[in-house]
Amino acid sequence: MKSLVFERFGEAEAVLHLDDKPLPEPGPGMVRVRMIASPINPSELMVVRGRYGRLPQLPATPGFEGVGVVEVAGPGLLGRLRKGKRVAVLNAEGGNWQQYVIVPWRNVVPVPAEMPDEQAATFFVNPATSLILTRHVLSVPPGGWLLQSAAASNVGKMVIRLGKRFGFRTVNIVRRPDHVEPLRRLGADFVIVHPAESIGDRVLQITAGQGVANAIDAVGGSTLAAMIAGLSHGGRLVCYGTLSGEPAPLDPRELMVKGASIEGFWLSNWTKRQGPIKMLRLFGELSRLIVQGDLASEIAASYPVEKYQEAIGMVQNANRGGKVLLRFD
Repeated sequence: MKSLVFERFGEAEAVLHLDDKPLPEPGPGMVRVRMIASPINPSELMVVRGRYGRLPQLPATPGFEGVGVVEVAGPGLLGRLRKGKRVAVLNAEGGNWQQYVIVPWRNVVPVPAEMPDEQAATFFVNPATSLILTRHVLSVPPGGWLLQSAAASNVGKMVIRLGKRFGFRTVNIVRRPDHVEPLRRLGADFVIVHPAESIGDRVLQITAGQGVANAIDAVGGSTLAAMIAGLSHGGRLVCYGTLSGEPAPLDPRELMVKGASIEGFWLSNWTKRQGPIKMLRLFGELSRLIVQGDLASEIAASYPVEKYQEAIGMVQNANRGGKVLLRFD
């Protein structure tokens, strides 16, 4: 089988290469999935660079999610029940950027026939992050305010659509003025262009001086620090990404005076703490909201795995307009 592999950390274009590997066989409780497609997320590129929170032993194959068909099941009844099904493949350890992958049967989620391969490939990382942060971690109430950075990203747009569905209001931070109107058409209540505009001043103006009780940040650095000024008394800011790659220059007094807090969110840690019933309900809700469009991912392009360097180059294009997929079929 063909597999994308890296033996050292560095820029993906330089260190990734296509390798031929033997076809793997599943052990007890495992299944072998023939992969159809997998997205290139920022998290995977950070893994390849050696800058992610958890790094694999080398050599390694990236890929946290994707879609495929379960072809072979190892010993065990529950794995055999997945055989022949088209599934979303959740792989917290990475490894989906190859033609076949071995994962525990619990890590494959059957997807409905009406869900296209492109949406099934992006079933979990972005949709689950947006839904869990807004509905489970922060539980933003109807009429409440949510401040978010990276609002023009896939997660940011999903959060805006969830706000319209569930009745909470969003204040959205972007870097470029040309992102403002598209987000307003999507349903964003307010859009702030930072650093041209002061986040704290605009948030206090929008909320009549009260600030926001809920905020999520995927950028870190100076953006995170600026968002603190927009928090209300007792407000919470949840960090779920570090796109800037920079530390945040915080003034602790801003948190102390407001009694506000900053906390971290790591998707795989959160899911490991949940019971099987809650996860089944989450998967069902994700499926419904993806099919209905609220959690659908924008897809920019798909490339055969042999053209992985072109695909990675496309990801680096700020104007790409959506997710880039690797295809293995």
